[in-house]
Amino acid sequence: MRRNHLIFFILITSLLFPGNLSATSWANEFVVWHGYVYVISDEYVTDIHKKIGHVTVYSDMATYTGNYSNSYKKGTKYYSIKGISTDEAIAVQHKDGKFIKANRDGKFKGENTDYSGLVRNVIIICLLAILVIFLVRNRYKKRT
Repeated sequence: MRRNHLIFFILITSLLFPGNLSATSWANEFVVWHGYVYVISDEYVTDIHKKIGHVTVYSDMATYTGNYSNSYKKGTKYYSIKGISTDEAIAVQHKDGKFIKANRDGKFKGENTDYSGLVRNVIIICLLAILVIFLVRNRYKKRT
């Protein structure tokens, strides 16, 4: 009987924590500022106006909300560009100390709201609770 419990535990654990985690594939390098995506170009700029923000969350694995980037580390600074509206483009401090232009591409969709994994885990936990109740009742009946 104990062997069956171990097999069941391994099965439930593998369902709760699947091993198929992988990095997200991105079409472009980008930063997010004030709810808009700015796609990194290959154009450097020198006419920097003033600091307007910085990367607050970096991840190449998942999407987040806020001043998020899939290619620049937390703390990377954003700047406005003289003569260009931030509705069109911003400058991002590049790794080499230069400033690279990032062109606005539209509203950021935000964090992924796919709850299928959460729903699956809740169902598995409920089934596990039912199994535990069933096993406890059977043991109690055998003792009396």
